[in-house]
Amino acid sequence: MNDTASQSALREWRGHMAQPARLAGLLGASVVLTLMGPFNTSEVMRVAPRLAYWAAVVFSCYTIGYFANQIGGHLAGPRAGFAKRLIFCGGLTALGVLAAVYVLTGLAIGYWAVGRDLLLLSANVIAISSIITAVFLLIDDSETAPESAALPVILDRLPFDKRGALVSLSVEDHYVRIRTTNGEDMVLLRLADAMREVGDTTGLQVHRSHWIALDQVTAAARKGDGAILSMASGPDIPVSRANISSIKEAGLLPRT
Repeated sequence: MNDTASQSALREWRGHMAQPARLAGLLGASVVLTLMGPFNTSEVMRVAPRLAYWAAVVFSCYTIGYFANQIGGHLAGPRAGFAKRLIFCGGLTALGVLAAVYVLTGLAIGYWAVGRDLLLLSANVIAISSIITAVFLLIDDSETAPESAALPVILDRLPFDKRGALVSLSVEDHYVRIRTTNGEDMVLLRLADAMREVGDTTGLQVHRSHWIALDQVTAAARKGDGAILSMASGPDIPVSRANISSIKEAGLLPRT
């Protein structure tokens, strides 16, 4: 397998940024800041370069915050509490945003903050980054808390936006593709270990490379010596001949 964790993260970010509503929101924020001209940018920059400056600040800071939350959440651990996640995610966001704002401002208007000005800039960035990170963490918690108790442990390995009802586990080289009703991701893991983390989800290993959640099967049909299962999300899953009896016992195929 040539896919790496960094490539997977970049693909996910591109998909995240390609959403029209998100792009519109970031562009809108850039326009508003351009018109407001905070931090004296309206006095030292004309409209066009000011728009380019604020667009660069908005998009770079949002991107930094996105990856900082991904990395910070991983470093804090899947079971970390709110305070620990805020420290890791907020800290990484503040460092990245401070560096971006410092460099962009220096390149745009030749202002390189030092001494007291740098301390003031740092304090503002840390405060704003912490507040915004806290808001996003609270939103994530409010969206996932009602169902978190019922979710299997293996879903802790997925980004928040891809967690949902477990559909299937499929082996690809040394990785397992974890598929849910909200998306999928690749994890470096053995299938046997992955199946131990499905918790109370009722499912079956139907092939040496596939495990399925029974309640996500929408249709089943014989194919040669084996069978094919249609799933609520994702592609069909093959059933090996050795596992035909198991899916019959589960009621997916007639016993006769």
